[in-house]
Amino acid sequence: MSNILIIKHGSLGDIVQISGALRDIRETHSDNKIFILTTLPYVEILSKCPYIDGVLIDKRLPRWNIVYLLKLKNLLEKFNFSNVYDLQNSTRTSFYRKYLLRKCKWSSTETILKKGQKKKDFDHESVLSRFKTQLDDSNIKTQYTLKPDFSWACVNVDKIVNQYFGKKFILFFPFCSPQLSHKKWPHFNNLINIIKFKHPNFEIATAPGPTELEEAKKINSIIITNNNKPLDIMELSGLIKKSSYVISNDTGPAHIAAHLGKDGTAIFGYHTTPKKVSIETDKFKSILVEDLNLLTAEKVYSEIKQRLELIN
Repeated sequence: MSNILIIKHGSLGDIVQISGALRDIRETHSDNKIFILTTLPYVEILSKCPYIDGVLIDKRLPRWNIVYLLKLKNLLEKFNFSNVYDLQNSTRTSFYRKYLLRKCKWSSTETILKKGQKKKDFDHESVLSRFKTQLDDSNIKTQYTLKPDFSWACVNVDKIVNQYFGKKFILFFPFCSPQLSHKKWPHFNNLINIIKFKHPNFEIATAPGPTELEEAKKINSIIITNNNKPLDIMELSGLIKKSSYVISNDTGPAHIAAHLGKDGTAIFGYHTTPKKVSIETDKFKSILVEDLNLLTAEKVYSEIKQRLELIN
């Protein structure tokens, strides 16, 4: 038996997307111990993942911090990893390959590039397609990589649902990281008002993260918390699974909804495309525009009206 290392630092959407890849690696290495190197926000959720045997924390301190690098190197060497599957594929993990884990058999986008191919060209492909190409080339049978299933992350939230709702509900996620404000569509309240008028049988709610509680008060919806605290990732996933529909910016909760097989819509501006981030499914769709400010609530409603009528 040997030890296998997977590297994925984040973000939330990225953690959701690797669910299929994790399962494929697990089934290929069924007789091995599999560990994942990640950052602190995702330790708890990945500790619950059925395809992982252990979670290691990377503080991701600056690489000039020699003490930190030596501690990380010593930690990793204790496990004597035979294989590393780099699902982060960043300049940091490329550095780790060269200086921290040189003796391991390494799988990354860099290691599978064909002659004359450049990583920047490979990165134009969709996220899940890149994972599949990487794992196929590393002799992993990719049965699930293209269809992540995040249901393993859900916990029972019946108590929370019964506290807030007496009927079907739609979840809105109008938030995004402060440094990614260009992802934010500004007309969520207008859309909520339209839906409340056209579909009174739905309740409207949002589930803000720790830094979003004040912003959530500006949204015309029920604010979902658990004992006045933001839901953790597992509770959030359980709540999304119980919802009838999800409407979101391009954020982690949108990826959760997509890979729980939920009905929903994600709104994209110029920053990327739904295809590149592999968010669309049979039920979860997207709206892509160049300028989010010019996308009206009426236009979004016209795109989702029929689907809301079907689930009403």
